[in-house]
Formats: sequence, C-alpha cells, structure tokens
Amino acid sequence: MAAAGERLLGAAGGFGRGRRRLAAAWGAAALGLGLAVAAGLLLGATPPHRCRPDPALLPPALRNASGALLLNASRPPGSPCLLYRYPPAGGAPQPPPQPNGTVPCTQGWHYALPDAGLRTTLVTQWDLVCSKRWLVPLEQTTHLLGWILGFLGFGAASDRFGRRVAFIWPLMLSVPLGAGVALAVNYVMLALLRLLFGAVLAGAFLSLYVARLELCDPPHRLIVTMGGSFCWVCGELLLPGLAVACREWRILQGAVTVGLAMQALCWGCPSLFPESARWLLATHQLEKSQRILRSLAESNGVRLEEDFYTPEHLFAGEEPEGLSEELPQPQFHSSCEIFCTRVIWKNCVILGFTAFIGSGIRHCFVRNLTSYPPPFYFPYFLVTGGEAVALLFLCLTVDHFGRRPVLLLSTILLGVSSLLLLALTPPYLMSWLVLTLSLVGILTSEAVAALSIFLASEVLPTVIRGAGLGLILAASTVGSAATPIMDLHNSHSFFLHHVVFASFAILSALSIMLLPETSGRPLPDSMREGESQRRPPLFRPRRGRKDHVPLLSSRSGDGVYDSASYAQLITATKKMLGAHRDCDSQLRMKLLPDPRHPNSTAGEMQ
Repeated sequence: MAAAGERLLGAAGGFGRGRRRLAAAWGAAALGLGLAVAAGLLLGATPPHRCRPDPALLPPALRNASGALLLNASRPPGSPCLLYRYPPAGGAPQPPPQPNGTVPCTQGWHYALPDAGLRTTLVTQWDLVCSKRWLVPLEQTTHLLGWILGFLGFGAASDRFGRRVAFIWPLMLSVPLGAGVALAVNYVMLALLRLLFGAVLAGAFLSLYVARLELCDPPHRLIVTMGGSFCWVCGELLLPGLAVACREWRILQGAVTVGLAMQALCWGCPSLFPESARWLLATHQLEKSQRILRSLAESNGVRLEEDFYTPEHLFAGEEPEGLSEELPQPQFHSSCEIFCTRVIWKNCVILGFTAFIGSGIRHCFVRNLTSYPPPFYFPYFLVTGGEAVALLFLCLTVDHFGRRPVLLLSTILLGVSSLLLLALTPPYLMSWLVLTLSLVGILTSEAVAALSIFLASEVLPTVIRGAGLGLILAASTVGSAATPIMDLHNSHSFFLHHVVFASFAILSALSIMLLPETSGRPLPDSMREGESQRRPPLFRPRRGRKDHVPLLSSRSGDGVYDSASYAQLITATKKMLGAHRDCDSQLRMKLLPDPRHPNSTAGEMQ
C-alpha cells in the first residue's frame, strides 16, 4: 500500500505546483506557532531585583539618608531578599549603629526594568521572587505538562478524525485561551490557562508536522520538514523585537493571540489546508480521497481519466479486498495497537529515548552561557542560532549519508562534549573551551532531537502516525522539563543530572544501530508495512555466500510488485467475470422450461 500511495500521489501531479504552494504555506504557519511558544520564555523572565529600603528598620540617624548610603545601610551586599535589622536606639549617645540581624523584605522589591524589552513580566506582576521564586518554574512545568497532554490527546485525534480537524480545532481554541492568559487576574488562573494553552499549541504543531510530511514525496520530505523548522526558528528570532514594541507582557500575549486568530481564519479555508490524501487512502475513505485527489490533480495542472478514481484502482494494493465488489469501509486504528506490535514499538522506544536525551541534556550546556552579558539576549540568540545551524547541518547531510549515520554521529558528539565538560573541571578548562564545548553540545542536542522526531515520523505507519509521533514528542517534552525542574530545586544535584544524561547519550548510540534506514523510501501506510521497517544488516554479505536458487533469489530486479499492473489485472478480471455471468444467465434462460408448456424448453418454443 505504501508504494500504491506514492503512485497515486505521483499520478496526481507529484510534488507539482499545487503541492509546493501548500508546503510553503504550511511551513509559514509554523512561524506563528514558534512565536507563541517562545513568548513563554519572556513572560516568566526574572529581572534583577532588590528589596526596597524600610525606614522603620533603620536607626534614626539613617532614616533620612539616600542614594548609596541608604542602600548600603539597609541591605546586605549581594542579597536581593534580605534587609538589615538594627537594635532599638537608646537615650544615651552611642557609636554608629551596627545591624544585629536580617529580615525578609517588608516593602516589596525594586526591579531593574526593562528586562529583555519588557517593563512588566509575570514576576513583577505578582512579585514571584525570593520566597515565591519557586512559582515561576512551577508555571513553566505546568505549561510543559499541557504540551505533553496535547501531544498524546491530539495525536490520537489526528488518526481518528484527520489531520485537518486536529489542526484547525486546536488553532481555534488557542485564541480564547491566549486571550484568557493575557487577562489573567491571579497566578492560579494564569497557570491553568497556560496549561490548556500549551495543550492546544501542541496539537496544532503535531497535526501540522504530520500533514506537511504526508504531503511530500520521498525526495522532498527532508527539505520541506526542515523548511518548516526554519520558519519556527524565525518566529523565535522575531520575539525580542516584538517584546520591545509591546513593552508589557499582557500586550505581548495579546499580540501573539491576534497572530493565532489570523492563522485560524486563514487555514480554516479547506482549499488552503486540505485533508491528507495519504491518510484518507490508508483508512479507506473512498469519497473523500477521490475529492482530495481531484483537487490535487487540478492544482498541479493534471487531468486524469475517471478510471483513475475507481475503487479498484485506488485500493489496488489491498489484495483481499481488491476482487470484492463491495466498497471498502473506513478502518481506523487505536493508539493502543502500538503496544501490541513488535518492530513499531521498538522503533518508538528507541527514538523516544534519543529525543528525550536531546531535549533534556540541552540545559546542561545552556547553563554555561548565563554568565555572559547581556544576561538574556546572549544565551537566547546563541541557542536559537544554534538551532538554525543544526537544521542546516541536517539538510546538507541526512539525504546524502542517511538518517542512521547522521543520528549516530550527532549522538556520539553529544556524548563526547558532555563527558569532556564533566571530566575537565573549570580549573583545568579555559573559558573559551567551555564555551566551545557548550556550543557543540547545543548544536548536537538540537540535531539529535530534530532528527529523532523526523525519523520517527517516517518509520511510523500512516494509520497511527499521529499517536506514535505524539508519544515521541511527549518524551521529548519530558526532557525539556528538566530545565524548570532544576530551577525549581535551585539547581541542586545539577552535576548528577549532567552525569545521567551524558551516560544516556552514550547508551543511545548503541540502540541507534537497531533502527531502520528510511532515506528514499515511501512512507509506510498500514500496520503490516510498519512492522516491516527493520534495520538493514550491519555488514554486507559476502559474494560467495549468496543463494542463487531462482525461487529464493533476492535480487532487486526480481519479484517487484507493480501495483499499476495489478490494478489493470483486477479490472480485466472483473470485466471477464461480468461477461461470463451475462452469458451464463442467457444460457440458463434458454434451458429453463416455459411455464405455458411444461414439457418443452425455451429453445424448443422458439
């Protein structure tokens, strides 16, 4: 069925003008999603802050002080959460008073604004610093939990209701949820709305990713998918400029929501976001697949005969049902069927593990960039630029060398850079070398995560591609949650976290050898084809040990299944059976006795 799907889409114009326009438009849709996701980093940014001086805690001689004298007398050096406490003044003259302890801030905090272009953030809105500092990583973790739920839920929905439904509905729901985040009146309301907002963004991203992949033929799958990822990075790069223009976090969230509303209006048009023809064919939806194939053929400037849209031709690869006169019924598969498979489940576990490592270990490298000024812009642009470079590296190497070798190389470089940072402590490692290894780690971690997701989308069959890819993206999001979780614990056990992920990176390099190679191959559509996605042999067989028995010959030119010839054979067979049935009925009529003359046949009466 996989070859049949590629044949049908190729006959409908291939990757022609119409499909190229759709691929470009769907890639641009990722720009708004990337901007919406990156906005969460600015909303929770914590600016430099310090306690406001409290004159009631100062001795009478210092209560009228100002400037540096007031700051030095009211707070300990380098402590943003404490104030000095002085003993009560006595009646007799005393030497200059000295503090006898510290107390938490009593008059609020003074923030160094604007921070990263914003004059207000969630932190300044509800004073989420010092004793409430843990609420910031808690909100970020809750948002990522929403992404996990969205990947799992909308992934299964895309396999049941289609890619278009699973993309349009989350995009429409993101508009009221985004507006609710901008209008949140307290922290609890904000955290709940951010959880739901992350869930619908995850559903839109997953459905868009799958639909864009299924639109392409094998030579264009990589470039189109990476092109959509480049648009995502462009959305992240636009965020600082938009933040400078908005200045307030509520206005920034409102601007992001307006962009999502415009996308919902645009992609709501069926001609701009049609249903995936590959998914319709794989689930045996005849009428819808005929309509979408006609639309694709017309947009590509191809006119096809009516015989092309017959069930015998569209479902020629289905051998048991091919000779049946009944129309095929829609067949949907549950995400639970993944756990009942062997090869599909193995591929999901390996790729989910590598995606988890690529996303989780990135925090270990980004942490080394926080000491470079400016505190927000330098690590942000460096990480975002590293994503663009990693995507460019994948575009230049994956189609030429294959998916498995590039993923293996990236994983090995990731593990080596992590081990070097662990083994060579700062006294033995110069700052420029730490920066270089951190950059290599960021590049390779992004390459491992992106390539794992892309390879997973190619090995999973069409009937469960949404649910399977949702599982792998959920595993990747669990790795991304390592950043706020470490901040939640104030970076305690950071060394152990780095050691565990570096060890996992080395371990995953061994499991990558068990993956299949999908370069240049058609996408699998059925569960049977997904189970056939096995790894190639590690070593080429020797020439002298080939089996030359004709019936068991494995040469590439023998035994190739030609679905077009099979479809023609089915049509001719049905015509022959229909003609034979007509002749047989006429002969039977001649041999039947005439009711008016019981002792004679129809032929004798004539």
